[in-house]
Amino acid sequence: MVHETRSRTLAASQEEGKAAPKKQKTESKEQEGGQQAPSKNKKTADNEEHDGEQEPSKNKKLKAEESDLNGKATAVKEFSEFCKAIREHLTIEDMRKILQGNEQDASGSEDAVVPRCEDVMFYGPLDKCPVCGGQLECKGLKYNCTGTHSEWACCSFSTNNPSRRGGPIKVPDDVKNDFVRKWLKQQEGNKYPKRNLDDEGIFSGMMIALSGRMSRSHGYFKEQIMKHGGKVNNSVIGVTCVVASPAERHQGGSGGFAEALERGTPVVSENWIIDSVQKKEKQPLAAYDIASDVVPEGRGLPLGNLDPTEEAIETLAAELKLAGKRAVHKDSKLEKDGGHIYEKDGIIYNCAFSVCDLGGDINQLCIMQLIMVPENHLHLYYKKGPIGHDQMAEERVEDFGSRFNDAIKEFVRLFEEVTGNEFEPWEREKKFKKKCMKMYPLDMDDGVDVRHGGVALRQLGAAAAHCKLDPSVTFIMKQLCSQEIYRYALTEMGHDVPDLPIGMLTDLHLKRGEETLLEWKQDVESAPESGPAADAFWMEISNKWFTLFPTTRPYTMKGYEQIADNVASGLETVRDINVASRLIGDVFGSTLDDPLSQCYKKLGCSINRVVEDSEDYKMILKYLEKTYEPVKVGDVVYSATVERIYAVESSALPSYDEIKKLPNKVLLWCGTRSSNLLRHLRDGFVPAVCHIPVPGYMFGKAIVCSDAAAEAALYGFTAVDRPEGYLVLAVASLGKEIQEITGTPGSEDVKRMEEKKMGVKGVGRKTTDPSEHFTWRDGVTVPCGKLVPSTNKDGPLEYNEYAVYDPKQVSIAFLVGVKYEEQNMEVVPDE
Repeated sequence: MVHETRSRTLAASQEEGKAAPKKQKTESKEQEGGQQAPSKNKKTADNEEHDGEQEPSKNKKLKAEESDLNGKATAVKEFSEFCKAIREHLTIEDMRKILQGNEQDASGSEDAVVPRCEDVMFYGPLDKCPVCGGQLECKGLKYNCTGTHSEWACCSFSTNNPSRRGGPIKVPDDVKNDFVRKWLKQQEGNKYPKRNLDDEGIFSGMMIALSGRMSRSHGYFKEQIMKHGGKVNNSVIGVTCVVASPAERHQGGSGGFAEALERGTPVVSENWIIDSVQKKEKQPLAAYDIASDVVPEGRGLPLGNLDPTEEAIETLAAELKLAGKRAVHKDSKLEKDGGHIYEKDGIIYNCAFSVCDLGGDINQLCIMQLIMVPENHLHLYYKKGPIGHDQMAEERVEDFGSRFNDAIKEFVRLFEEVTGNEFEPWEREKKFKKKCMKMYPLDMDDGVDVRHGGVALRQLGAAAAHCKLDPSVTFIMKQLCSQEIYRYALTEMGHDVPDLPIGMLTDLHLKRGEETLLEWKQDVESAPESGPAADAFWMEISNKWFTLFPTTRPYTMKGYEQIADNVASGLETVRDINVASRLIGDVFGSTLDDPLSQCYKKLGCSINRVVEDSEDYKMILKYLEKTYEPVKVGDVVYSATVERIYAVESSALPSYDEIKKLPNKVLLWCGTRSSNLLRHLRDGFVPAVCHIPVPGYMFGKAIVCSDAAAEAALYGFTAVDRPEGYLVLAVASLGKEIQEITGTPGSEDVKRMEEKKMGVKGVGRKTTDPSEHFTWRDGVTVPCGKLVPSTNKDGPLEYNEYAVYDPKQVSIAFLVGVKYEEQNMEVVPDE
């Protein structure tokens, strides 16, 4: 294949009197003379004439492939030479003017402007992002949008084949540069070449560091990286990854190896380079990781980079660093010096913030406090960095002494810098407008997070010994007042960040979470199903949720199921944990001799142990055994055995005497986390937060129960290492009108049921055998029967569910303490 056009860069360089490389001159002369380079098949002209114009298809294919490779290599080479030329002839200011003249982004440092200008001038001006109208920019092997979808999300659009504008490059009149003018004249009438990023190198756009002794010299690996489009850096700062020999980890690691661990930079084996070159494709870094399980002394990996089990161990044992609005952050080290949060004119100078932007790979927190220590020394504590990675956080304590006004001014300045909002309107009136790429305040309440204020494991024995309640009641109160169940619940949901008091938020913050959920529920119905617009929609939803309720592992949620499981259920659990924090208070700082009894009094209910030989105990035991199916976790199956049963009467609930007068009364199972029980005991059952067309929320704002203990066990099951939990038995009146549903009700149907407050039965694929049902007392039906297949084989529910819309028609009757045990577990006798 003969290239008919001269090299774009070569032509302009020759106009400037610059000599081209010898090889390039030879190729140019051959092209201008219409001569073709000798074929690698080495066929003579006589042979070609003898064979006629027919060539074997194999040789044609080889020639076509060779020509295609040569063409790609030439295009990349021409672009490389063009880049060298304009860097020599154009100033940065000229490049900015050219970018502005072609409606491209001219902001940023020299490192950003130069490659942007090179791309635009050689391949043509880029069109705007089709999703948000922002500017596209080449990063690695993709063109990514640098715009924003909203104040909550960067645009996530990317492509390797962006749309470009036609027509010549526009050069402003004040750019006086002969090279550019002559080069543009050369290109008149020519089409822009198409940029193929894959041809520019396997490691294109990557900055790589080499560390320690390797199986081959650093020079060899450096040559391979640069030959295939990458760059090598002598420092770990700012690199994509660090390449090291696997032997490095066993020898303690070099300084670069250790620094990479501290910064959370991937460390991969040298085989990553070798295999990527051999396979002509960049291999995934994770497959060659050699360091994620190595933690040097005094350093640690980001929590989000740990295995989820390891992260759980870290956070469950971690000290809560910030417990509430008046709590001094543990990392400031000022609490032990008698420090307390500074307050003036009704303003408490303690703020926490977070921001999550998955498109920009941002998940950060910030803490700001003014802390007064004895002798009127005022300190400013400031911490900002990635969530779950203290080693990368910016952190300082500044002593302002008696310069109170200066400290306040600096606090206010930092607030505005971090959020883009003024401080006093937020602190006094909670007025706040989210700004793009800025942080959002976590509205802490004036109390103590239960993860700090609750009874610690080492205190449980002493708390129980001083409790004046009946021992059986002391047992359950000891469980419900301990830190453990609340730590586990937040860990399971991923909201267990030690720096932020998720268990001590204001009602306003929780209300904003609920309002956000309701907005999403409406927006999802009209959201695009696929494509960049759909990706942007779901990313914005995820960013907003994980900004309001931070986590170490944010991800892009998609679909009703994930909104139900993570947002709706998560919001309800966080809400109930906040109630527990207020009920329990601060056991650490309490002067009470009997904190368990004090919490029990706050509940306003009576809890009494049901004796095992009573008729109620026998009835409940039979009901559970008949309607229970084992819980399966992975390959292990768990059965449930009854440990103890409590009868409950609460002042917040309708009394049994009131309930027994209502029609269609049924004794039903309700599943709940142990962390939600204090809320239920004090306030009764609260209807679901909203309608979502998936099981659990498909009935809208209703209290949902089941006639199958198996259904409740799915919610009450905790984890294989925490085998104890509680199931709730409640008496529910379904009202005079009961509607049976076999499918998922639509929004209008749910709205009608909510307004009429009718009783609803959702028929499951399994039902209890009606022939075994019986009446308990005062006309209360107990749907106790063996689980059998129903006629509704294709329904969305596995078991029957009952929805009640009026909380006055439901009353908690019993708490059933159960223990989940592994079935068919082989017991090995001691030798």
